[in-house]
Amino acid sequence: MRTQLQQVSTRFSITLIDELAPERDDLLFVQVEKDQAVPFLTWLQELAGYTHLVFFTAVDFIEEGYFQLTYMVHDYSTHQDLAVLLKLDREDPVVESIHHLWPHAATYQQEMYEMYGIEFPGSPRLHDDFVLEGWDDLPPMRRDFDTRQYSEDTYFPRGGRKSRDTAEYMKEQLYPGEAETW
Repeated sequence: MRTQLQQVSTRFSITLIDELAPERDDLLFVQVEKDQAVPFLTWLQELAGYTHLVFFTAVDFIEEGYFQLTYMVHDYSTHQDLAVLLKLDREDPVVESIHHLWPHAATYQQEMYEMYGIEFPGSPRLHDDFVLEGWDDLPPMRRDFDTRQYSEDTYFPRGGRKSRDTAEYMKEQLYPGEAETW
């Protein structure tokens, strides 16, 4: 597959990333440009044999100002996995939908819209509530979402709770009376 990817690398503007899985012969990583993602994934599915979308996810690289989308596809005939990485600008997180290639991708896209605010124009049910019914705040998986502040603003504080060092607490529970000797 490596040779095949090198041959189409100029056609699709992809870059092989060898250092991400050096110990595995059955896994390759490639970086693709935003405008080439869907044509490249279409080529992978229709001509290269990668017929199964294993997963599709996002990671927020807030310091660098982008989301990294990862499309993991599998070829059953060669037992090869290919991770297609795409950098998406955090300020304008819009990328073409792939639900026409793999219908279950619509569910992944709906989740990424709700959790990260990434738009997938044309994806079915994209703006329907998925998990966060009635949510109107910043998407909670974005790293600039303040979980602590949200909890303090939303939930009533409960008295009587205190923070403990877990290791010390377990020593007290497992070996009562002996904790002072440590």
